[in-house]
Amino acid sequence: MTKSELIKKLVAKFPSLKEREIETSLNLILKEISTALIAGDRVELRGFGAFSIRTRAPRTARNPRTGEKVSVAARKAIYYRAGKELKELINS
Repeated sequence: MTKSELIKKLVAKFPSLKEREIETSLNLILKEISTALIAGDRVELRGFGAFSIRTRAPRTARNPRTGEKVSVAARKAIYYRAGKELKELINS
């Protein structure tokens, strides 16, 4: 599902709200989640899941085309863990 598809579903579910209001609200929620992750915080949405940042250590990789060794610097990656309720819904 794309962001625009989500907005359309929310508009259908809440006809009293304008599409622009829903889009603004969704953008604000996503911005706050992003801001919290940038600050190094963990974001937990009960029943849905938790987002956090993990640091990947530097490593030596291999270019598959040439076989040449390439060093890859340390970096941060977003980690998502599904919540218990979401797991139960998917597996039922």
